[in-house]
Amino acid sequence: MASSHGLAPGLGLSFVLLLLVVIVQSENTTRTTVVSHLPGYRGPLPFSLQTGYVEVDETDGVRLFYYFVQSERSPAADPVLLWLTGGPGCSAFSGLVYEIGPLSFQSDSYVDGLPELVYRPDSWTKVASIIFLDSPVGAGFSYSATEDGYKSSDTKTINQIAIFLTKWYEEHPEFLPNPLYIAGDSYSGLVVPPLTFQIARGIETGDGPLLNLKGYILGNPLTDVRIDMPAKVPYAHRMGLISDEQYEIYKEICGTDTPKARNIQCINCLDAIDTCLKGINIHHILEPECSEYNEDSNTGRMLLDYSSAELPLSDISSKCRETGYTMSSIWANDRAVREALGVHTGTVPVWLRCNQSTSYTTDIWSSLEYHRSVTSRGYRSLIYSGDHDMTVPFTGTQAWIRSLGFPVVDEWRPWYVTDQVAGFATLYSNNLTFATVKGAGHTAPEYKPKECLAMVARWLSGRPL
Repeated sequence: MASSHGLAPGLGLSFVLLLLVVIVQSENTTRTTVVSHLPGYRGPLPFSLQTGYVEVDETDGVRLFYYFVQSERSPAADPVLLWLTGGPGCSAFSGLVYEIGPLSFQSDSYVDGLPELVYRPDSWTKVASIIFLDSPVGAGFSYSATEDGYKSSDTKTINQIAIFLTKWYEEHPEFLPNPLYIAGDSYSGLVVPPLTFQIARGIETGDGPLLNLKGYILGNPLTDVRIDMPAKVPYAHRMGLISDEQYEIYKEICGTDTPKARNIQCINCLDAIDTCLKGINIHHILEPECSEYNEDSNTGRMLLDYSSAELPLSDISSKCRETGYTMSSIWANDRAVREALGVHTGTVPVWLRCNQSTSYTTDIWSSLEYHRSVTSRGYRSLIYSGDHDMTVPFTGTQAWIRSLGFPVVDEWRPWYVTDQVAGFATLYSNNLTFATVKGAGHTAPEYKPKECLAMVARWLSGRPL
């Protein structure tokens, strides 16, 4: 991807980099900001919020920004979750206000000219303290003092997050005894398992702090592109989006063992399927489609894509979920907001919820073996899928879990919230739990917050879903 970091038009890169160096050198040495009030929120915050930076690359001055919300129940005893939003390049603020955090935007409501923030009762901070980390560099308010520092990849990101955790615990040693879980969704499925493995190996070898690592949590995770991407077609068939005839043709001429001479037929078949799916919102197949598809640069087919773009206001219908996303950009680009959060002045000229222009290289194409390695060491894992997501369909997730060969301990069965079926769950050996969230889309807690809070609360406490 092309390297672009939201620089203001007409502002030379060399000048901006020089400005960054001067700013960074003159910044207050205090790394943590205690936030009691936020612009757009009426009154004091009813929970403990800290923000700050951790330097993870001294050569290039890479600093990762984080939001830390302490558990609203028992910070001294409750688990600590490190939350990584997908993308790559999406800010963890998206997880904080749209998925699992204690804040959300009130639709079409403003306070002193800013989108209104309100308290969200179904926050995972009811049962855990959460570090929302802007990673990789270039996401959210994380930044580099040099242009080279913005060049990142899966493996580089994992190493930098490991450094982040080491330094964060040095500043917050009181949380070292608390159970630690690495969590995230979507693209983070390629990052969380190898990151968890690296932390586990560090604990085994005594290299780094002795973190109380217990496991990891992943939602609709991209895990293996060879499994997750092809799963979209059978998913579309199971959900009644393509016909039996189309699916039978697809299976016959697009199978892995079909002759190369039939590739043209397969391409024509996929084009016909794409035509059927053109008006479908792949993030939640029941919600209106409000944006143009992001086409894969090699094939031009939506079926192979799992990213989502930042949309201009002019392209968004008032009935679309994307209207809420634009409120975060309006809010985060306000000067008073940045001052309240302790953002280093001038480091991120334009904040984007998802910065897709980061110079990022995918160098981990499958995290399957990391799942096997981590769970075989006794660590727990919760994999959940919104069952109306076609971005990373639950059918693909089920397929790669089966490929691990773990015996089933508790067969597929419904789980309930307030006496209603909230989804279905299967428990495997090696402490791996798979759960669907009924009616949820790609970021399940965004669509079903009450159900997802109940799910994670039960799982963290060791109870059956």
